[in-house]
Order: sequence, then C-alpha cells, then structure tokens
Amino acid sequence: MSLLMRHDGAVTTSWHDFETAQPAFAETVTTRFAAFRHHVLATLRADGAPRTSGIETNFKLGELWLGSMPGARKADDLRRDPRFALSANPGPGTGMGGGDVRIAGFARWVDDPATMARFADAVSPPEPFDLFRVELTEVVRTTVDEAAGEIILTTWRPGHPALRVQRRS
Repeated sequence: MSLLMRHDGAVTTSWHDFETAQPAFAETVTTRFAAFRHHVLATLRADGAPRTSGIETNFKLGELWLGSMPGARKADDLRRDPRFALSANPGPGTGMGGGDVRIAGFARWVDDPATMARFADAVSPPEPFDLFRVELTEVVRTTVDEAAGEIILTTWRPGHPALRVQRRS
C-alpha cells in the first residue's frame, strides 16, 4: 500500500490501495454509492464554516473522483482547502441495505490534460468540468443489527486494518 504522509501529519492513500487492502469493504462502499446518483459532500468555506453540497461520484481508473461545474462553490472550497467528507445518499427511509457509508480525505484538483481526457473518456461528464482525485484518510460504515439491538461501526484508516465496533443501541 502506498501511504502518503502530509505535512500536517495526516496519512492518505488512493482508492486503489484501499481496494487492494480491504476488497470486501471497498466493494460494500462502491455498491452503496452506486445505489444512488447524488450524494452529499461537505467542504469548508473560506471563513471555516462547513458547506454541504450535492455531488456525483465516480469510481473509475482505480480512483475515486469528484467532479463539479467550474466556478461552483464546492470546487472553489476544495481548491482552497482540499479537506472533505462525503456521505452516500441515505435513500428513502432507514431500511437502505448497506448502511450509512462515509468517506473523508483530501480532494486534489486535477489540471493535467491527459488525466482529464482519460477521465472524460471513461465517464463522459458534461463539459467543461473541474475534477478532483480523492486521497483517503478514513472510510466508515454504520449499520444496525435490529435483532441484536446493536449498532455496528466499521472504520478503516490508511496503514491500519479495518476496525469493527459493536454497541448496544
């Protein structure tokens, strides 16, 4: 696994490395995101306040990508401060299979024409677009085992095994 250590101490890795390290967990996460087209992205405004926005995600070419229309506030936020949190669309009601899935990390703005062309060939996004490649810091899945009366939290961070915690609900 290729781990990147940032100057602020955060450890990040690519989606591909997460898939390699935790294939079953990664499959659960991609399936959960594939269930709906739109998800919720949290970014940081210039004044440090949180901003939530709708977003579409793409798991292609071994990466997790976030795309945006140029000039969108979320894109401006990410270009200024790449920290983000991403929640899969919860769907109708609370019975969505797969549980609640969240990803956190850093969104790296892509300005390389060759990378943007490969992405456009794979996804056919509306153009023009801003593109961000995700560096993961955390993946979390929360489910409920109603029969056992437990909440189950599975958390993964780069360089560590997945941790599963069960709590009485």
